[in-house]
Amino acid sequence: MARLYLIPTPIGNIRDITLRALDVLKEVDLILAEDTRKTGILLKHYDISKKMTAHHQHNEHKAVRGIVDRIQGGVNIALVTDAGTPGISDPGFLLVRECIRAGVEVECLPGPTAFIPALVCSGLPADRFLFEGFLPAKKGRKSRIEELAGFHCTIIIYESTHRLLKTLEELALYFSPERQASISRELTKVYEETVRGTISELSEYYKSHPVKGEFVIILSSEMASQ
Repeated sequence: MARLYLIPTPIGNIRDITLRALDVLKEVDLILAEDTRKTGILLKHYDISKKMTAHHQHNEHKAVRGIVDRIQGGVNIALVTDAGTPGISDPGFLLVRECIRAGVEVECLPGPTAFIPALVCSGLPADRFLFEGFLPAKKGRKSRIEELAGFHCTIIIYESTHRLLKTLEELALYFSPERQASISRELTKVYEETVRGTISELSEYYKSHPVKGEFVIILSSEMASQ
């Protein structure tokens, strides 16, 4: 029976892909890609020639039913995003839910995702953590940060370059400037770095060291900072 495969792809270093993931990409009938150009680079690097079609946040609502129908018709399909594991702050959830409802088999391969190496490298407790992903851009942002400040576990937040300093200011206000934290950026890439300190120290660091990239913010629990 045909199925949907969720294939994690490298978050930076193109060699961070499993042998099994490459085997599945070679064997499926169709690859759904968040950006066919980026996925095309990965496939070309590993000499994989496979039909692709775009599947992203702008078309996934309309596309899912047709994809499920194709799998039920015997087409094996793989879903990949630009980087990391599908469904983690990327498209994937809607398609997986619809497949499950329709009785279609879903298989997710293990592989890269940014928050795990950032958490482990932070030096903060990793026994209990909350993965927040991206904070709301506008509506509900303040109330969500206030809510997060009350959790007694390590908290993980994704952030972009243009919002980093604003987010650190808000975290200092609602958590505490002295809350211990760690920020990793450009994981597995040439300019990978992890900076550790209080929220206040990290804010001052990035004010004087403006950099670009994708950031993972790790916040200690209030108890761990005491």
